[in-house]
Amino acid sequence: MPTATRGAAALILLGALLAQAPLAGTASAYLPPEPSGPSVPPSTTSSPPTVSPTAAPTAVPTAAPTGMPTIAPDPDPTTSDDKWPVAEPPAAQSWSELAKQVTETSPGDPMLRSTAAEQATQVMRCFKLESENYCLGLGFVDQVPTGAEVTESVTAPNVSADAEPGAGPGGEQAVATGALSPAEFVAERAAMPKTARVNAELEEMQTAWDGRDKARTLRLLGTSGTANGGTAEDPPTKPPPPPLASPTPVKPKPTSAYIMKGYETSQEKGYWCGPATFQSIDWADDKQKDTQTSWAKDLGATSSGTAISAMVKQTNLKTTWDIAAGTYIVQNVSHWDTQKFFTVHQNHLGDGAPAPVIEHVQLLKRYFPYLAFNHSGHYQVGRGYDKAKGTIGIFEVFNERRFNSRGNVTNGPKNIPASALFNATLANQFKNIGL
Repeated sequence: MPTATRGAAALILLGALLAQAPLAGTASAYLPPEPSGPSVPPSTTSSPPTVSPTAAPTAVPTAAPTGMPTIAPDPDPTTSDDKWPVAEPPAAQSWSELAKQVTETSPGDPMLRSTAAEQATQVMRCFKLESENYCLGLGFVDQVPTGAEVTESVTAPNVSADAEPGAGPGGEQAVATGALSPAEFVAERAAMPKTARVNAELEEMQTAWDGRDKARTLRLLGTSGTANGGTAEDPPTKPPPPPLASPTPVKPKPTSAYIMKGYETSQEKGYWCGPATFQSIDWADDKQKDTQTSWAKDLGATSSGTAISAMVKQTNLKTTWDIAAGTYIVQNVSHWDTQKFFTVHQNHLGDGAPAPVIEHVQLLKRYFPYLAFNHSGHYQVGRGYDKAKGTIGIFEVFNERRFNSRGNVTNGPKNIPASALFNATLANQFKNIGL
């Protein structure tokens, strides 16, 4: 009997143990998970490890959480300053170095089969000529533009009659008077076979190289020996001459001066402001009035217009004005102000060897009130100034009445406020002049 009683007790205890087993598995589902970290192999003993109740808790790992980057991410490409697509070439110290840079960076035909915006940064490349920066099409610049700025000059619409209220009665379209826009300049260069394009680029850069000292003088023109965008620490391009024992005093510029009286012209076609302007400049130089047709051929003028680089090139080749004023260059004025613009004209036209300025404006009524309508990019002859009145004298070569019966008679000598002429230059997408 005692034996039977002990057997029954054992069976009762076994049943109780079996009944508790499922509860242990369910409870484990509510326990907090183990901290992440290296796994610990299970104990090989049958019993759980003994933990002292006073032991310190397991230290939290100090490593970066799983999934977080351990190095700085790459910068967002949309926040870049959008400079040129390739690194800017180093400063050229000789013509041979510059010619090599121009040739090696000139894009091939497959590269130019792209959008106008992409073509712009490929065609209007910038180079450093000793201490001066020059961009194809734009001229000498005080600050190298970003790729976004170059693209904007090509893609932004020109200010014209359609952009301003009160353009004129009857809604007439503005006459494209004949200066290439940046978009047209890029399109013409991109359409050239590569050999012809490289030759055109080299011709433009040769003129720039010859005129780099003038560009430096213009950049440094300003108060305290520095100019907008220039610093007194810029190294000189040539060693300074030894000081004179008795320096000749500088003769002050006259308060007003005008040249080329009687040599005004009027353009014969709506897109021939370039040939007409150059006809006037050359006629006053050699006293021989060549036809606008001949000058249109020499300037490479098309129905889209004439490039300012061609105007400067022909002034150096076909006239003696460069002997009086030094090599003519294309000069960007986007970082100038009205005072510097006027002073440059005074220096160019009021010294002992005066020479004309190739004005490159947007022909708008707000700047030239003698117009009945707004027009396109345009060339004029800068021929004088009046300091007391703050005006710059020009020859206007465009006769509005000739191309629109409702237009005004507009050609001939004009005196324009310097601020108006400067702002008209800035309104042109190129923002440059030839001098």
